[in-house]
Amino acid sequence: MSSLDELRPVAFAIAYRMLGSVAEAEDVVQEALLRTLRAIEGGERIESPRAYLATTTTRLAIDELRSARARRERYVGEWLPEPIVTDDTDDPARHAEMADSLSIAMLVLLESLSPEQRAVLLLHDVFDYGYGEIAGIVGTSEQNARQLAVRARRHVEERRPRFQTSREQRDELARRFFAAAQEGDLGGLEALLAHDVVLRGDGGGKVPALARSLHGRSRVARTLAAWLRFGARIPGASIRQVEINGGPGALLLDGDGHLIGVWSLEIEGGEIRSLSSIVNPDKLVHLGTPAAPPAGRP
Repeated sequence: MSSLDELRPVAFAIAYRMLGSVAEAEDVVQEALLRTLRAIEGGERIESPRAYLATTTTRLAIDELRSARARRERYVGEWLPEPIVTDDTDDPARHAEMADSLSIAMLVLLESLSPEQRAVLLLHDVFDYGYGEIAGIVGTSEQNARQLAVRARRHVEERRPRFQTSREQRDELARRFFAAAQEGDLGGLEALLAHDVVLRGDGGGKVPALARSLHGRSRVARTLAAWLRFGARIPGASIRQVEINGGPGALLLDGDGHLIGVWSLEIEGGEIRSLSSIVNPDKLVHLGTPAAPPAGRP
């Protein structure tokens, strides 16, 4: 099993991007590894365990995504992906290199695709699989795999950021944002937000959060200021800037170092285009101990 375990990061990279959930991805990967091991032990002729595992992982993820869609339709409030910390101090192999396809904003966008479209787009554009291979994995013709990719790519490109920001610019803007947040500097915060900035929150009905997305610089700035005023009343509360899903973000901690929530920023053209606040404790347990929810928490 040890040689198969070396392939676990590749399988997790596919499953997490397909599902946007650490827990669901880990379940899929575990099942895919077991099926691959059984096939090998059963004498099945497998030329490439890596390809076999990727195929099994993708098919299981497609099935899981179909059932997850039904659960997400009943989800309380807005559903956001489970965040992962991708700092260099973490295990980079586990999360793979392709940061753009990991971003919270991109995973939210991928939610609008069908499971097959999502699989084809990720396998081709992120993991460099050929359309012939992809057709075999998702159980369709090569021509249809190409058509699925074209439609998915068009859908994504219409909604993706149009202006790139260098990593240095991005990190500097994030540093200024979180410094202003810690100082409670409303003007400083507002100056960094795009005029049509979007604020999303995910409490999953477990803790108070936004019922729906907020749009616009002044509304978002006022809401952030209210959240920060509330956070300032939590003894020892702090903001620890980290890389979340390949981009700028932060862990919000109470005085005991327990997780209140995770913030993830999307930066484009020198402005913050969106901020995702994930406070559902079920989505934080893989990052540490969630804080006990105080009354009136944002």
